Amino acid sequence: MNRPLSKLLVLVLLGLASPALLAVGKGTPSFYDRHVIFDNSESVGGHGSSNGWFVAPSALELVDDTVPVETGRFVSPPNALRLAWTSAPGGAWEATIGIGQRYARPYRFEGKALTFWCYSDSEITAANSPRVYLKDANDNGTPAVALVNEGERIPAGRWTQVKLPFAEALAASRGTDDPRFDVRETVGVTFVQGLDDNRKHTLYLDDFQIRDIDSDDTTAPPVPGAITVRGYERHFDVSWTPAAADDLLAYRIYRSSDGKTFEPVGTQQGSRARFTDFVGAPPRTAFYRVTALDLAGNESAPSPVSTAASTRAFTDDELMTMVQEASFRYYWEAGHPVAGLAPEVLPGDANLLALGGSGFGVMAMLVGAERGFATRDAVAERILKIVRFLERADRFRGVWPHFLDGDTGKAVPFFGKYDNGGDLVETAFMIQGLLAARRYFDGDTPVEREIRDTVTRLWREVDWAWYRQTPDSDVLYWHWSPDYGFHINHPLIGWNETMIVYLLAIASPTHPVPAELYHTGWAGTSERHIQYRQNWSRTTVGNRYTNGGSWYGHKLDVGVGNGSDLFFTHFSFFGFDPRGIRDRYTNYFRNNRAIALISHAYAIENPRGFKGYGPDTWGLSAGINTGGGRPQPRDDNGTINVMASLASMPYTPQESLAALKHYYRDLGAKVWGIYGFHDGFNETQNWYDEVYMALNQAPITVMIENHRTGMLWNLFMANPEIKPALDAIGFVKDEAADAGETGRE
Repeated sequence: MNRPLSKLLVLVLLGLASPALLAVGKGTPSFYDRHVIFDNSESVGGHGSSNGWFVAPSALELVDDTVPVETGRFVSPPNALRLAWTSAPGGAWEATIGIGQRYARPYRFEGKALTFWCYSDSEITAANSPRVYLKDANDNGTPAVALVNEGERIPAGRWTQVKLPFAEALAASRGTDDPRFDVRETVGVTFVQGLDDNRKHTLYLDDFQIRDIDSDDTTAPPVPGAITVRGYERHFDVSWTPAAADDLLAYRIYRSSDGKTFEPVGTQQGSRARFTDFVGAPPRTAFYRVTALDLAGNESAPSPVSTAASTRAFTDDELMTMVQEASFRYYWEAGHPVAGLAPEVLPGDANLLALGGSGFGVMAMLVGAERGFATRDAVAERILKIVRFLERADRFRGVWPHFLDGDTGKAVPFFGKYDNGGDLVETAFMIQGLLAARRYFDGDTPVEREIRDTVTRLWREVDWAWYRQTPDSDVLYWHWSPDYGFHINHPLIGWNETMIVYLLAIASPTHPVPAELYHTGWAGTSERHIQYRQNWSRTTVGNRYTNGGSWYGHKLDVGVGNGSDLFFTHFSFFGFDPRGIRDRYTNYFRNNRAIALISHAYAIENPRGFKGYGPDTWGLSAGINTGGGRPQPRDDNGTINVMASLASMPYTPQESLAALKHYYRDLGAKVWGIYGFHDGFNETQNWYDEVYMALNQAPITVMIENHRTGMLWNLFMANPEIKPALDAIGFVKDEAADAGETGRE
């Protein structure tokens, strides 16, 4: 996971963030995530979260060193895994089904046994059985036990559930030390060569779980309620009334072309009541029904059958609206029940709320109200819930922390003990969204009046000047803690995502900073500023804020190196409208467009030869699996961040729309789920996990809307505090502005 480069680098250097912390969160996972290791693979060919090896003369079938995905047989649709091996004398093989570890996703498995289903082409006995063991995050393992013991067998030609009580195996094991394996931190299931019968075997594997097996529960969960199906161009969106059960694990989705004969097409975890089903080029017609499954494996009767729905070809505008609505759902459907704010990452800790990402989500919800994704009244009620929560949440001189606990509103020092105070950047992202909401909700109703009054009060209470650290400081600082003061000591120096901090600090009606701080802090050219830029970028190009270089034929006025993570061109520009104006350094609309075009051209050149890169597959930015976000080889690991290209729509409408069409029409289910496009994908690594991030879902909705109508730009800029601040900084009308700096609709 790459957090914004300027912040993550400093946190790591200070010892506040470790690789383990960035990989595994510390919160409470969902019921599904406490038990399910594998039920299907988003990857094709080979399972991206697996690996394997063999030593001849033994053999193991692998796809790019991963375990093959099987679509012809499964228990949990739409696929399973295929383990095909030969155990020969003197050889060895090993295959691991791993669990995708990612930023802010907690793992707390519960149970005393490993269970999974298998289907064998030939009988498996103790004489040809592989061995199996579990491993935890600290590299401690359970004893390797035979899949089949003496006197047992797995018959050929039918699915059989295997139950391996590892807790008993641990208790019975004897060695030089006590067992250290921690089931809560399980990271993978490993199969290894057993006895060497020198014959080829194929075992299909599915539905791996950690659970207790002494339950005599035979009661099926309640039947899911009514189903709603919407047909789009290449997929159906299926939603239903959830089934209420404490041990509800998952849903199974069935499709029919005639409303009579149904086939299983998908599995959805029990905390979600929505599923996307890609069916190919239009037109297609389908019916759906859904069942519920509990931890004991009991399956409910099917829900009522949906009415028929059909897909059809979409116009460009319809495609953009579809994408905006799906991304909006992340904040609307996954919002915390108490706080209304969105979680940082899903799958992840639903109680770990991202302040900045939720600020972006506020703006996405305004788009949702305007485009009818939800009613204006419903969105107003949600925003009111959010501002009431923010009013009682932890603040530090009016500044919120990076993360809030959704249940309590308390600061979560996720990056280490010194991260227990105010985060000025995340606060600026939230204030940007709230000021847009203050202008949008202009109605004379109790709810809309309270929104405006509360937002104004929160805005006025932010003590931007305090975050100068000293009264004569020439720069603002990212963090302050009442316990540790300015210990982190991270100055806000551009070019990066923090321009909006300076704009709002200068615009503050109660605690402003001098306008000159924009030039001495954000755009400063002192030796300290130069060293800061060089330390994180490792280049002297653009280390004085201004750049002047040209890459792929595009001149760059401002920016370090040959561009930047594309989120630098988004996060400060959701509300701040850069069209037709400039400061003494550049016209930021044109500069952002140049950065996006450089990133696009880099993907076409593709100097490292990553799979998939090209004119319709581009965009480097911070995300779950990215190696880095700038268009240069050392920062590139082959991961495309979907938001990067789509949120650049105002700057690169043709290139961004081409990417949207390719992602949706060609990659389809690999990169699209219930909340729209996944955070990213990597065709070289075969990584297509269905994971969403608050910082990256809303920008798609917001910036596509700014391209289409300029809605969020118009709302934010209409706040009376903004223009005087821009005037004080020195922004003026750009007489050289071109026709591309206008909205499309």
